[in-house]
Amino acid sequence: MKWTDTLDIAIELDENHPDIDPRSINFVDLRNLVVNLQDFDDDPERTGEKILEAIQMNWIEERE
Repeated sequence: MKWTDTLDIAIELDENHPDIDPRSINFVDLRNLVVNLQDFDDDPERTGEKILEAIQMNWIEERE
């Protein structure tokens, strides 16, 4: 997965971290969770606030 695969990342996060509330996670912690996903294969430094926000929004939608 790449940073642009925001929906796939959100699905993986939801499956791997059911104990985390995506509405309250900060972007530093979210970034760390993403780069530690088994299927994540992108430059950890190539992200920004917009991508992390998109991942968070998709994760919230997945949870609902």
